[in-house]
Amino acid sequence: MKQITLNIDETKFKAFLSFIKTLDYVSVSDEIDIPIEQQQEAERRLKLVEEGKMKTRSWSEAKQDIFKR
Repeated sequence: MKQITLNIDETKFKAFLSFIKTLDYVSVSDEIDIPIEQQQEAERRLKLVEEGKMKTRSWSEAKQDIFKR
């Protein structure tokens, strides 16, 4: 099976998606492939947090820090 990536104008996307789903030889996947390296990094960081070696903070705290002027 071959795979393609398409860039579709936002205003035409729903209609296009509805159309291609009617084709019996087309399957549409909404899955997002996360690279193995990124999965491993997330697992490493989770382990550090669980061991108390890495601190976390809430999104609201992080957002304030990121967007403070």
